[in-house]
Amino acid sequence: MSGIEIIPFGQAERPPRARWLAPLSVMLGSAVTLIPLIASVPILPPFGLMMLLGWRMIRGNSMRVWAPVPLGLFDDLVSGQPLGSAMLLWTLCVLAIDVLDTRLVWRDFWQDWVIATGGVGFCLAAGRLFAAPLWAHVDTALLFQLLAAAAFLPVIFRLCAWLDRDAKKV
Repeated sequence: MSGIEIIPFGQAERPPRARWLAPLSVMLGSAVTLIPLIASVPILPPFGLMMLLGWRMIRGNSMRVWAPVPLGLFDDLVSGQPLGSAMLLWTLCVLAIDVLDTRLVWRDFWQDWVIATGGVGFCLAAGRLFAAPLWAHVDTALLFQLLAAAAFLPVIFRLCAWLDRDAKKV
């Protein structure tokens, strides 16, 4: 043979790293909760959800539509939330962003930031209803988590864009 490899139409030369890099980064974000951090109030935001939303905002086609289900299952297993809560809430959040994408003509950074912060707030509030009784005083801790998530989202967006840029080179 002449050493020329024929690649069929519609297939890349090599499988892109973005196919496995986006879910792996979401799983690593969920695993951040395993870091031993001593605090009197839980202010660590849900980094797995934030990475999922970062990938969804930066590059919408980085993961399949069904990807929040297994990623949410992994987050439920790692974080100790009731099984299925992140699976449901992350899927609803990604579907709501898909609906917003059909309604909005264009988006800029500020709209992405507000949409992602609203998604994190929705998941925190609904997860509170799944995990804690209504009379539990955890609302202040959830507010601190939401503020920390809103502060970290630009960093998460930048990290996802950097990982995406790095994945396109291969």
